[in-house]
Amino acid sequence: MAIERIGVVGAGLMGAEIALVFAQAGHSVLLADETQDRLDRAMKRLTDLVERGKSRGQFDAAAQARIFANLKPTLQLEDHADRDWCIEAVFEDEAVKAGILQRLDGICKPDCVISSNTSSISISVLAAHVGAVRRTRFLGTHFFSPVSRMKLVEVIPGFDTSEETVIAIQATCRTAGKEPIRVTDVVGFAVNRMLHAFWLEALRLVEEGVATPEDIDKGCRLGLGHPVGPFELMDAVTNGLTLQVQEIMHEAYGERFLPRPILKQMVRAGREGKKSGRGWYDYPARPK
Repeated sequence: MAIERIGVVGAGLMGAEIALVFAQAGHSVLLADETQDRLDRAMKRLTDLVERGKSRGQFDAAAQARIFANLKPTLQLEDHADRDWCIEAVFEDEAVKAGILQRLDGICKPDCVISSNTSSISISVLAAHVGAVRRTRFLGTHFFSPVSRMKLVEVIPGFDTSEETVIAIQATCRTAGKEPIRVTDVVGFAVNRMLHAFWLEALRLVEEGVATPEDIDKGCRLGLGHPVGPFELMDAVTNGLTLQVQEIMHEAYGERFLPRPILKQMVRAGREGKKSGRGWYDYPARPK
């Protein structure tokens, strides 16, 4: 199963960087979203990211030109008709994902693989939103943020995913410098179940007044060797998404993933993290 042409639907932080890493690896990549404004902002972020890479010697001008020759933004989902693999990377909501998956199933050629970048929703449940024939070529591909730096991809087969599909997607991920691990289709998969259990305990420590978010983050960096602390990471992925994923896992697993009151309070107060300029930390506005 040869995979050369890739489509990414959803130009948010995750989707845009997924598109970037495959364009950098030499694939023809489409990046789709509903509005020109979202696409413009995504392309601006990616241009800035590559420029920073150039300043650190990771890219030269020729490499930069190749990346953006390979990467094309589009407002038309129908442009994905020639893709070999389409990655859905929209909002973490089953109904939203279902609508995109149903449309892609009708647009994409019969041998195109479709995957979801969901971080918590069952792949076999999502597979119900594509036709029975497509389900052998449907699976989960959970990338980690920031995709441009994090090497891990969880590859999650559904009930009907063929072994050929799993092998082909793992191999294609490796072309982009990613390291895939195979995970059984359970809610939250493997890494997020461990991560959110850890985050919930960090939130309890703050609620109990044991330590501040700043000191917990410092303790995790200096004592556990983590590159960033839990509160820094929650701010990066947004507190709203953190809460949403914990609610999904709470429904699946019960009390052990019950979201903490302090996180709910932060989200209701609009303190999303870097995205909003304020979360567990304050983020000064960047000059335009």
